[in-house]
Amino acid sequence: MAFDFKGKTALVTGVTKGIGRQIAIELSKSNARVIGVGRTKELLAELTTQHPSIKTIALDISDWKKTGEVLSNIGPIDMLVNNAAMGWVKSLMDVTEDDFDSVFSINSKALINVTQIVITNLLARNAPGAIVNLSSQASLVGLMNHTVYCSSKGAVDAFTRAVALEYGPRNIRANSVNPTVIMTEMGRLGWSDPKIKEPMLQKIPLRRFGEIDDVVGAVLFLLSDKAELITGVALPIDGGYVCA
Repeated sequence: MAFDFKGKTALVTGVTKGIGRQIAIELSKSNARVIGVGRTKELLAELTTQHPSIKTIALDISDWKKTGEVLSNIGPIDMLVNNAAMGWVKSLMDVTEDDFDSVFSINSKALINVTQIVITNLLARNAPGAIVNLSSQASLVGLMNHTVYCSSKGAVDAFTRAVALEYGPRNIRANSVNPTVIMTEMGRLGWSDPKIKEPMLQKIPLRRFGEIDDVVGAVLFLLSDKAELITGVALPIDGGYVCA
């Protein structure tokens, strides 16, 4: 399915690697003006060297005030992809306050802040908009030793539904995508051991993990006019994991 976002500007967080990087690239290839946000200047420079049409901003979005100062002045935004995220693999009894704060500061708090900034911009222009939040199958099922991460992604889905309800009348759509294990560089590193890999694969009816393009295609669809009647959805990209 081909997409054409000519005349539209997309803001994508977490573009230094993996899914966020590829989303930014594919949006740019589909004629969108893309602004990518990330924390690592060297990786941002590499992205712009390879794809000069993508504008990048070095920013730690866990800083609420600084994020507002920077992003409130970047001009009109039509599409937002809240991709930046982090998580810890720990049993509940090992979780610390710092673990909780670090995960929720990015996965929930920063996501809400960036969304507020973009919607403020849309409302001021009386413009339609599309938002896609990167959630996880961890919001839909329990995963061992992922209590804080599951909680943070559950918050993403709940927030997405509330935004869809509140701003649907202004023609602003909000959806989330909920991937299973995706074979990013980190995914391949963490799931290459057959002892870890095989038990998870047995829970996936399609018997495979996801590739980055599986997520990117769904995100571009939800941003596009082809999905103009879809809002408030949490879309599993999981090979059937949640229905098994």
